Amino acid sequence: MSQTSGLLDEVQGVVQGHRDGHGFISRDDGGPDIYLPPNEMRAVLHKDIVKARIVRSDRKGRPEGRVLEIIERSSQPIIGRLLQESGVWLVAPEDKRYGQDVLIPRGATGSARAGQVVVVELVEPPALYGQPVGRIAEVLGEVDDPGMEIEIAVRKYSVPHIFSNACLEQAKALPEAVRAQDFAGRIDLTDVPLVTIDGEDARDFDDAVYCEPATLGRGKTAADGWRLLVAIADVSHYVENGSAIDIDAYDRATSVYFPRRVIPMLPEKLSNGLCSLNPEVDRLCMVCDMLVTQEGAVYAYQFYPAVMWSHARFTYTEVAAILGNTRGPEATKRKELVPHLLNLHGVYESLIKARQQRGAVDFETTETQIVCDENGRIEKIVPRTRNVAHRLIEEAMLAANVCSAQFIAQSKHAGLFRVHEGPTPEKLEALRAYIKALGLGVSLGDTPKPGDFQNIAKATQDRPDALQIHAMLLRSMQQAIYTPANSGHFGLAFDAYTHFTSPIRRYPDLLVHRVIKAVLAQTRYQLPVLPIPGEAHAKLARRLEKGRAGKNLDTVAKLKKASAESLAWQAAGLHCSANERRADEASRDVEAWLKCKYMYEHLGEEYSGVVTSATSFGLFVTLDAMYVEGLVHITELGGEYFRFDEVRQELRGERTGIRYAIGTRVDIQVSRVDLDGRKIDFRLVQNGLAGGPKTLLDRVPAPSRSARGKPGPAPGAGAPSRKATRGKSSPGAAKKAAAKSKAPRKRR
Repeated sequence: MSQTSGLLDEVQGVVQGHRDGHGFISRDDGGPDIYLPPNEMRAVLHKDIVKARIVRSDRKGRPEGRVLEIIERSSQPIIGRLLQESGVWLVAPEDKRYGQDVLIPRGATGSARAGQVVVVELVEPPALYGQPVGRIAEVLGEVDDPGMEIEIAVRKYSVPHIFSNACLEQAKALPEAVRAQDFAGRIDLTDVPLVTIDGEDARDFDDAVYCEPATLGRGKTAADGWRLLVAIADVSHYVENGSAIDIDAYDRATSVYFPRRVIPMLPEKLSNGLCSLNPEVDRLCMVCDMLVTQEGAVYAYQFYPAVMWSHARFTYTEVAAILGNTRGPEATKRKELVPHLLNLHGVYESLIKARQQRGAVDFETTETQIVCDENGRIEKIVPRTRNVAHRLIEEAMLAANVCSAQFIAQSKHAGLFRVHEGPTPEKLEALRAYIKALGLGVSLGDTPKPGDFQNIAKATQDRPDALQIHAMLLRSMQQAIYTPANSGHFGLAFDAYTHFTSPIRRYPDLLVHRVIKAVLAQTRYQLPVLPIPGEAHAKLARRLEKGRAGKNLDTVAKLKKASAESLAWQAAGLHCSANERRADEASRDVEAWLKCKYMYEHLGEEYSGVVTSATSFGLFVTLDAMYVEGLVHITELGGEYFRFDEVRQELRGERTGIRYAIGTRVDIQVSRVDLDGRKIDFRLVQNGLAGGPKTLLDRVPAPSRSARGKPGPAPGAGAPSRKATRGKSSPGAAKKAAAKSKAPRKRR
């Protein structure tokens, strides 16, 4: 199969539907997306795997395709509302990327009633001249039921949310507490005042810390330093390799966090009980015992299994208050533990020196927390402020993660590393052009270091456009993944990095624990027979090979000669990375729905905000007071022609010269909310006047389904004016720009 992008090339990939009726093929070979016009989408559905031929290119060289073969139908269920039209039952998909309603024959509706949210199992796929046919597999309830948005999301993204009977039975048989025989072969740390430090709403505690002053070396070379203990819940002691619990945990790969609800990776008996480092109870743990210099370098380390007894459950707020005032009321309540917290702060200051020395990227971003009422509706959205306690724990966990990566790498044992590679050549070139256009007076070489990014961030932190510059720096970086091929962590400036500190909620951490135990026992850890069969392992490896073809020929050659064990680790890394992204997407989907529901109560109201992304079709604006993002469509910017400057990432008015870029402050009015599309639209308010009606009588009504439930048009979706025409986006630009507009999460 050809890997070029010429006409008549045949390519394979996954269909990505679009709510406007067209679609795209996300190619297996990593090439540019292929546009599918609406007529090509008749016989396929979102997430189908297809083979297509590139039949033409538009004037900008972007490919358009024709579907040749449907290789694999998506097994993902379709969720939607059951409707009846003229005696015909159908389900209108909640996810508008599906594009077609599903016909439900008589007798296939089960107990579902009109208007309810249901899960559909396809009986007949769509055809060129026929709609898909299905049957009701599950009734979720009424659309306004509390928590319905979560029920929809877990099915929409195929998030495993029901443990198998075998898993639950196995968990039920586990002991209620640590037993005397569990102490065998472990270091007794029950007298060491280890403590947990987490958020107020945390329910499972997988890490505890302790620090004391230490002398490093002997004689004339002796120096003052720190002994830092990071104790992590020993999940691997209870979750046996290949067991029923292990299979369910691997299937999930991660816990998924929603407002007011968590779908855990492990059964509650383990996640909140036996494995959670709850205060004042014995718990099994794996310990990373480190000696740290005053400059923040890890002088020596060792791993060992232990038994601990948490002396306190602290919150970040409480620890920050104690460190800020050691004679305050919080410190008085915890008087005996204050010296240990001060020691932790001491080693933190040393570790921060090392971070600054190696030039790790550290941009401050605003993360938010949704506060809901008892019915699951948003009461308010508040920023999560990172205080010194957050940073203290983060640095301690980073140190333990680096030690675990070095330990595995030095042992020559296979394992999963957390890899974050530098910018691709394309992104680097775009960033260089952006920096040059702004006249920052700095340059980036062909192989920039993390310190180069951090230096730019520091040099520009006081500029009015600092937000825009830092956002562009972040977007130039690649997404972190799990892989057995260690190539370092660019953002953190580590040569080797892995995840060791959260085995209760991340499967890669559990695998790292097992590998460390195997190395300590001088044996070799073998991956269990995982739920993905061998042929799927090979399939995943081939996709990885295609994605890297032409970029890293050495890697491709190694993959062709890879052993079965190597392919299994590659597949495990791909699986865990994909499920991490799935969890993020499901969480964002729920948050977006809640925010839309919240903003509908504020239709017509005016707020101030800041532009967080500029695109060819408009501006994404985040509100100051509510931390909610919405779109100001280009047709709402006024009666002049706006040109999108891709290099500067801004919209500029040709007549007035007015510029809208990331960081520009604006006043807006909430003009429209589309619950189905998870979209919020704003219009600009200029000189106290919005671009449209402001009275309550002129408010846009909430999206509601007519007989077929079609959403109303977005602002500017009708015939555009001549002045705005050139500002409209090309096929796929809206999809890609919207994805880019989301601030990257701090996933290390």
